[in-house]
Amino acid sequence: MKYMKLGTKPDTFYTEQAVRSVASDIPADLIIHVNNTQYMLHKFPLLLKCGLLQRLCADTDTDTDEPVPVALDDIPGGPDAFELCAKFCYGIAISVSAGNIVEATLAARFLRMTEQVCKGNLASKLETFFESCVLRGWKDSITALRAAWRASGWSESRIVQPCVDSIVEKILLPPSKVSWSYTYTRPGGRHAAKPSSSSVPKDWWTEDVSELDIELFRSVVSTVRAARLLPPPLIGEALHVYACKHLPDPALNLGGVMDGHEELELAKLRRVVETVVTMIPGDAGAVTGRFLLRLLRVANYVGASSSTRAQLVRQAGAQLDEARPADLLIPLPAASGSGSYDVGAAEAVLEQFLAQSQRRRRTSVAMDKVVRVLDEYLQTIALVDAGFPVASFVDLAGCLPAVARNQHDGLYHAIDTYLKEHPELSKADKKRLCRLIDCRKLSPDVRAQAIANDRMPLRTIVQLLFVEQERTVIGTTAGTSSSHAPPPDRASVSRVTAIDDDDDREEEHKSDVHRPRGDRAERLQRAAMTRSLSASTKTEATDHRGSRLRNK
Repeated sequence: MKYMKLGTKPDTFYTEQAVRSVASDIPADLIIHVNNTQYMLHKFPLLLKCGLLQRLCADTDTDTDEPVPVALDDIPGGPDAFELCAKFCYGIAISVSAGNIVEATLAARFLRMTEQVCKGNLASKLETFFESCVLRGWKDSITALRAAWRASGWSESRIVQPCVDSIVEKILLPPSKVSWSYTYTRPGGRHAAKPSSSSVPKDWWTEDVSELDIELFRSVVSTVRAARLLPPPLIGEALHVYACKHLPDPALNLGGVMDGHEELELAKLRRVVETVVTMIPGDAGAVTGRFLLRLLRVANYVGASSSTRAQLVRQAGAQLDEARPADLLIPLPAASGSGSYDVGAAEAVLEQFLAQSQRRRRTSVAMDKVVRVLDEYLQTIALVDAGFPVASFVDLAGCLPAVARNQHDGLYHAIDTYLKEHPELSKADKKRLCRLIDCRKLSPDVRAQAIANDRMPLRTIVQLLFVEQERTVIGTTAGTSSSHAPPPDRASVSRVTAIDDDDDREEEHKSDVHRPRGDRAERLQRAAMTRSLSASTKTEATDHRGSRLRNK
């Protein structure tokens, strides 16, 4: 950061009884009030360079020896900026940098410290330093822009716009021409004092720009995009860095009770996320699917506009194959105070993916990834959301077409987790869940695990045993023609299914509250059917081997 020093005299300002004065043999003849601070100063050095004080003191009575009171409560920058200007009038040494030049410039203009009043006045010196030093520096331009925005927003265009133009000009330069310091603290990054051309990353500017207010950030990024010199993914990276800095993960505040301060904070976050979403490039791959889902989580939590959330659902759906299960844990709005998750929003993203897949004919690889993500999401939501209803689980799991799942191992684990976390489920609800499983699409290990799982309904166990019987018969008849293979015994399955259907009808007349858990008769029935089907499998295999010997 560059500095400019003005004046040579030592600092003789001091404070006595809450009054700022200058050490001098001459009595003070000017009392200046700046907010709650009072200054006892002298007309001669101040009126010589301050046009405003000349006009204010010209209307006072000059015959009295009493100090002239002047109120300057509206001066930009307050007491600090005024004191810097006063010291300049006294010739006291002052230091000006990008950190205080904005307040000093605004105060000097307010006091009319111009060339018309006195040659070599403060305003012109500050303007020269601003143009020749501040605007040429990268971080100095960022610092001055932030200060100008805090002071007066867009109204101070003589400082804001030159800073924006200087920042954009430097961003558009090739990385090989970057010779100034910048901030780069991400993994694998570093803070470079004077980086060599070969070490400057393409996104070197993103962290420093993320320090700006969202309106300034939008102005800078929009101007950069209009130049069409940077690729869309680089713009997307800048948005990602800004969002990570200013949009914290809503999961950290999930379920908290809001007070007035938090409502103001939510309004600020709402403004940021809505603005960032409007800046997302429409080009494919400009931002990642995980980043879009992060924005959707924040937007849903802070209560962003429906158009913002709809855009995020649409864009995140197009890139859902890039997501992870935790990315779909979208919290309900903070105003609800529930601390739960919005399964409907996750389902909307999935429906967008399916709709766009039909139009674009997405690859099976993308569909397989989404199936895996959905099954793991169902397992996760069953663990973290105790109030997740069965109907929502069934609807969400059934969103995917039947042909989408090549294997049902993930779906089985999700359903098993739900059954484990909700032991109070009725028998009908358990069967409703397990009907989603295609037993023929389970791997042998998972199928064996499911057969031994006490949480599985009897109907599902029977279906699993039947599939196991089929696999055993097929394995026994391997190497022979299919015409010699005996048909699977469906009689036992039909009998057990009929018994189970009778149980279903009886279940409808029972109350879940009065039905004892771990019914002994059901366990005995399950064991009997298992032994029956296992014996049937062995008998068929023996009969088939005898038939082959007789044929020989």
